[in-house]
Amino acid sequence: MSQESEKHKIVKILLLIDYSSEFSRKLLRGLVQYSKENGPWIFYRLPSYYKALYGKEGVVKWAKEWKADAVLAHWDNEESQILSTLGIPVVLQNIKERSQLFSNLTGNYVGTGAMAARFFYQKRFRNFAFYGNRRVIWSRERAEGFRHEVEKIGGNYFYFETENFDEEQFHQDMVVLEKWLISLPKPIALFACDDNFALQISEICKINNINIPQDIALLGVDNDELICNLSDPPISSIVLDVEKGGYEVGKLMHQLMTKERKKPFNIVINPIRVEQRLSTERYNISNKYILEVVKYIEENFIQDINIETLTHLVPLSRRNLEMKFKKEVGISTYQFVLYCRVERYANLLISTDLPLIELAFESGFNDYKNISRIFKKFKGYTPLEYRQKFT
Repeated sequence: MSQESEKHKIVKILLLIDYSSEFSRKLLRGLVQYSKENGPWIFYRLPSYYKALYGKEGVVKWAKEWKADAVLAHWDNEESQILSTLGIPVVLQNIKERSQLFSNLTGNYVGTGAMAARFFYQKRFRNFAFYGNRRVIWSRERAEGFRHEVEKIGGNYFYFETENFDEEQFHQDMVVLEKWLISLPKPIALFACDDNFALQISEICKINNINIPQDIALLGVDNDELICNLSDPPISSIVLDVEKGGYEVGKLMHQLMTKERKKPFNIVINPIRVEQRLSTERYNISNKYILEVVKYIEENFIQDINIETLTHLVPLSRRNLEMKFKKEVGISTYQFVLYCRVERYANLLISTDLPLIELAFESGFNDYKNISRIFKKFKGYTPLEYRQKFT
């Protein structure tokens, strides 16, 4: 085949993954975007019943007959071994473990857990809980990152991890989970391994009159808007850089197909930020005056805020306010204002294409000279580096 005909060859990608979750849809949007820029590619999702009817061997036989050029699969390591007989690039979406044979679509799961703990610590919680499934790698490692960060900050850690996928056993686990939730010290910050698990917590809390967020502040992962908004109150969730991950999967497949890359390679999806909803609205602050000041800053940080403005809100002197605020929140009022502005700036950087200086002003920064230094102190990157990394 000539180079010209090879260039215009239609690439066939076999998808052995689920479409139902928001994670999968975002992943596929990124993959399709890469194909549009580098195609022509075509995709086929083999129906899930096909493997149930014909087994793994039947799937492999079909892939050979269709002459697939690459495969994206959501299969366990044990059952995925047979895919090596295809002799084409295979990317596995991790379930129980990372594959040593194929490229992995994986994630910075430990980092996601650590982000959750830091988020709750910023809200001054001292009791932390995790709910997940220890049979899947992304839950285990999120638990590990969460627990490790909680231990670093000296918090109290509680956990409940199921091991079952069987429906009957799962229902039995829910009875135990209910008792565990009731027994937890309140208030507590609870991190669920994903949004579906967070929704289970929300439902059980509703039945047992456990108040969210007053008793339990609840955080999930994936930012599945449908799942998060089915809860009352809506669930806060960690946003993952999934579309970029899908795009990188396409790029990896392309490199493997053209022999530009010859060895398996891991695509790591990183956590970006927390999408805050009502389930984490509460700060664990006992002083009502400091809580009032915190809420005021969160609602008005774009405006000019100084200590004189804040002392007019509550019956505290300037010195008394600063001391009590630092004791309750862990940072000064000025640092808290900067924190709120940096969080807004970070969200705008990755959700819009507007110039950096314009977004800085929209976030409450009036002195653009120092914004890069301030932003890097909080986020570890300059604004430009942050935008380039997470978009």
